Amino acid sequence: MRKYVVILLLLLITVYRANAQNTINQPSPFIVNGFHLDMRIQVMPMDALKSFALKLSQDGINTLIMEWEGTYPFEKHPLIPNRFAYTKAEIVSFIKYCNDLGIDVIPLQQSFGHVEYILRNDRYKELREDQKDFSQVCPLQTEQDKALFTDLYTELASTHTSKYIHIGGDETYLLGHDERCRLMAAKEGKSKLYIDYIKMLCDIVIKLGKTPVLWADIAIKYPDAIKLLPKSTVFIDWNYGWDMNRFGNHQKLLESGYEIWGAPALRSSPDNYFLTEWEKHFKNIRDFVPAAAKLGYKGIIMTSWSTSGQYSPVFESENEMSEEYAIRHVYPISGFNILIAAYAESIKSTNQLDIESFITKYCNEQYGFDAGEAARFWKALKTAPYEIAGGKVNSRTPLTVGQLVDSSQIAAETLYDLHPSKNKEEFEHYRLMAGIRLQYLEFHEILQRVNSPSFTTDDIPGVLLELRNMMISEDIISMHFDQLNKKYLYPAELKQENDLRNERVRLLYDRLSRNK
Repeated sequence: MRKYVVILLLLLITVYRANAQNTINQPSPFIVNGFHLDMRIQVMPMDALKSFALKLSQDGINTLIMEWEGTYPFEKHPLIPNRFAYTKAEIVSFIKYCNDLGIDVIPLQQSFGHVEYILRNDRYKELREDQKDFSQVCPLQTEQDKALFTDLYTELASTHTSKYIHIGGDETYLLGHDERCRLMAAKEGKSKLYIDYIKMLCDIVIKLGKTPVLWADIAIKYPDAIKLLPKSTVFIDWNYGWDMNRFGNHQKLLESGYEIWGAPALRSSPDNYFLTEWEKHFKNIRDFVPAAAKLGYKGIIMTSWSTSGQYSPVFESENEMSEEYAIRHVYPISGFNILIAAYAESIKSTNQLDIESFITKYCNEQYGFDAGEAARFWKALKTAPYEIAGGKVNSRTPLTVGQLVDSSQIAAETLYDLHPSKNKEEFEHYRLMAGIRLQYLEFHEILQRVNSPSFTTDDIPGVLLELRNMMISEDIISMHFDQLNKKYLYPAELKQENDLRNERVRLLYDRLSRNK
């Protein structure tokens, strides 16, 4: 009898292991398991880019959407590449490297909105929808636009082996802004302005033997006009945690008959150097990835935005812009391995990601933490993720800046109290981000005091001492930032990121030190 019990137990164990293995190895519900890299700012040196692609391939990623922007070395349009542009040989080498890893590299070339880096040059000024906001091309300059983007797509097609070209098409908020477009929109509707222009771009891509891909947010506003686009067009429905109908009637998109991919985010607004909404991004992965699978989407693309895509121009006269700066910077992609791993886990099945279980497992495997330490880590990571605007904390319940400082101080102390036994450098990114946030919040406490009607010149010496101490701390934080990110960013980028992050403290110190 005992013999049969043992045999039965062995059989049960074998069946359990087989089922567990099937669960682990079950194929992704998506054909395209993708990741989007934004090269508008925070350009990665080629060695780092290849290392990142290798990591993605090990996580099951088979598609990489590269928003090259000014880093692509366009030869027919030499004003477009920036100082961090790769060489064409580097681009070709990277694509071959990715192909060898089983990753398809899709180029993303913004061709409607988000083209400041092109339209800022006088060579392209006639294409602007607005002569001071250079973000969008005028859709009625059809021949000139067609010539420009035919050139750009042709060059991209010559180096990229993918069958796809992503044409952008999102957030065209200036649509119908200039006089001609306004009259056209009044007569025939904004939908015609948008769809006619997008169709022109799609046709260029198709003539090059490629398949057009575009963001779905604007097209979904005009569901009756979508059908005018080529049937091979692929839409990417990006959703960072909001209602499915945020951009329009989502059901109409589903009924359009076009192939659709989904897109969550691991860095998006309002994230910046001083705030990462970790819990929001985990929930976005948990909720939207299985929803996209259930809706029958053929692909999923994790977006990772280095900036909001909005820029602050610096004018040297009423009509001459000298420079433009990205309004919002976020922490480099080096600090987000845990979210990348969560995404990789989520695309293995149609089941929702169990966030707490995932974090416990990840912390154990990556840092050697037990369940209690993992829980402390997670609590610290998601503590009080609130913005400050106009000196006020944007929180669901009333919260002062001082209280926000106290909460962030406890979170930072928790991260320093935890001691990983492995992957210590990866863990340092969390500590650094917490330190940057705490410094920022303490500065806002100072801002509140100096903006108070009770603040007088007698208070300046004390504030200057605080600011001097803060600048010393910032120098230490900057050295820490350089050390952790020297492989991911060029030296000039490291300096710029540190300078921009610390500028407000130094400016306030300079202003007040005049009166000491």
